[in-house]
Amino acid sequence: MDNKKLTKSSSNKQVAGVAGGLAEYFEVDPTLVRIAFVVFTFTGGPGLLVYILLALILPEDERKAKNDFTA
Repeated sequence: MDNKKLTKSSSNKQVAGVAGGLAEYFEVDPTLVRIAFVVFTFTGGPGLLVYILLALILPEDERKAKNDFTA
């Protein structure tokens, strides 16, 4: 059983790591997730609002936290 958690990406981040985290979780290309957010934003959808909410709600990637303490 795979123990995947939805988190913000620490390795594949452009702004807050939300799109990278979603892409890692669903195993898709992060560019597709970023394009989806842009399309939803410019077609009158809640793309930007959803991105901001996820940036506030999603936890940081645990791998980043572990690497910060070993540096």
